Amino acid sequence: MKLMNIASGSSGNCSFVASSKTKILVDSGISMKKIEEGLNKESLTIKDIDGIVVTHEHIDHVRSLGSITRKYGIPVFLTKGTKKGVFSTSSLGKLDDSLFKVISSEDSFTINDLNIKTHAISHDAFEPVCYSFDDGYSKAAIATDMGTFDADIIRFLSDMDSLLIEANHDVRMLEVGPYPYNLKKRILGDRGHLSNESSGKLIKYLLNDHIKNIMLGHLSHENNFIELAYETVKDEIKDNPFSDDVRDFNLTVARRDMPTAMVEF
Repeated sequence: MKLMNIASGSSGNCSFVASSKTKILVDSGISMKKIEEGLNKESLTIKDIDGIVVTHEHIDHVRSLGSITRKYGIPVFLTKGTKKGVFSTSSLGKLDDSLFKVISSEDSFTINDLNIKTHAISHDAFEPVCYSFDDGYSKAAIATDMGTFDADIIRFLSDMDSLLIEANHDVRMLEVGPYPYNLKKRILGDRGHLSNESSGKLIKYLLNDHIKNIMLGHLSHENNFIELAYETVKDEIKDNPFSDDVRDFNLTVARRDMPTAMVEF
């Protein structure tokens, strides 16, 4: 399987996941042009995409969903609540209902040879989910936009070969930063976003002896920066039973302004 993050951050999110027979996007929260440019780096185009899975309806995850579906007719998979939110977002324009396939928040479905599972997450959206992907040879998961995690999330995300996990903010930067109080309260709440420290704690639970890649995503532009997220998570996952060198897990940070290198595992 292959994974590439095209964009990740509070301004827009989009990832690419591929098996030998299937190519999908996870979210489409940046412009169609930027998605195309990201795919072009791997000699791909949006025409190659077999489906789009959507985590939730916030605009930084669905910005170009309308334009992509109108131009390419690509099927979209999303929960009933997320579909409600998407169809209520006027900026997306006219949407073809027949392209939108409703799944549940505890579901398993296939696109060609790729088995996809969903799990509910805690975020201030209608029915948000995270996803795992299994092509029969390897497993990957993408989990962002969640204010907290529990034992069920840990079980769902365990035994993966590759992970993209949110590390949204540094708590101290957020607390003293320019955001209004209500927004700070939302981000810090159980339906907000994972801090760097919480991300590291979650990742430590998920480490295993075969994990190939861990990517930190959805960093806040105002309340985080790449080196801080990396070092904080690195510190949180030390003293684990698998390795004392994070390079063994290929720990990296996804950028908001450029695609990551394609990871194959």
